[in-house]
Amino acid sequence: MLSIAGRIKGPLRYRHVLKWRCAITTRRRGRPSGSQGPELLAVARAVFLEQGFARTTMDAVAARARISKTSLYQEHPSKDALFAAVVRDWAARGRDAMRPHLDLFLATDDVPTALLTLARTLQAGILGADVLRMRRLVASEAARFPDVAAGYVADSWDRNIATLGDALAELTRRGRIRADDPSTAAQQFTWLAVAAPLNDRTLRGDDTPPAADVLDATARAAVDTFLARYGRP
Repeated sequence: MLSIAGRIKGPLRYRHVLKWRCAITTRRRGRPSGSQGPELLAVARAVFLEQGFARTTMDAVAARARISKTSLYQEHPSKDALFAAVVRDWAARGRDAMRPHLDLFLATDDVPTALLTLARTLQAGILGADVLRMRRLVASEAARFPDVAAGYVADSWDRNIATLGDALAELTRRGRIRADDPSTAAQQFTWLAVAAPLNDRTLRGDDTPPAADVLDATARAAVDTFLARYGRP
């Protein structure tokens, strides 16, 4: 291939250099950029979920993100640090996920119907395929990353349970239910709604959603049991 200088008829002039620089800049700007920031973490999460922590390599993440390994290491200095960032990002995405549903929950005086809707909302959120897969991934690496696992529980499960507890405390103040320990009541209601299908899918590794009629029966039984303990006479 001819060099740049070899393509010029006559002396090299400033306008030629300027023209080439503009063309190169335009081509660079037109290239699709690789993943960075939250998008990079989403790519890394997909790789971790597909391959597991042990088999995931920084090369694989960089290739999937369309960036150099050097660029990846500039954002995340090790695979351990990348994994921790992925888990923190995932927990942050689910933070306060219950709040808009609880606002609707508190806006009605029909407590049994509101509880049934809430039970179905809990099932849809906790039993989602992506949530289950992340739950299994974090659990599988909890011994290696205890602080990461603890942070995941605190920022996702514990935070949403606390928010539900606040809502049940408000219902108690209004005289709709009688929960002396709203935090415990929140834990119990959540487990009544999701425990059996969650346990089954966590241990079996099955992402197939439970049958709708099974979930509905579980939700209704959860409401009946909860109101038998906490409902007003």
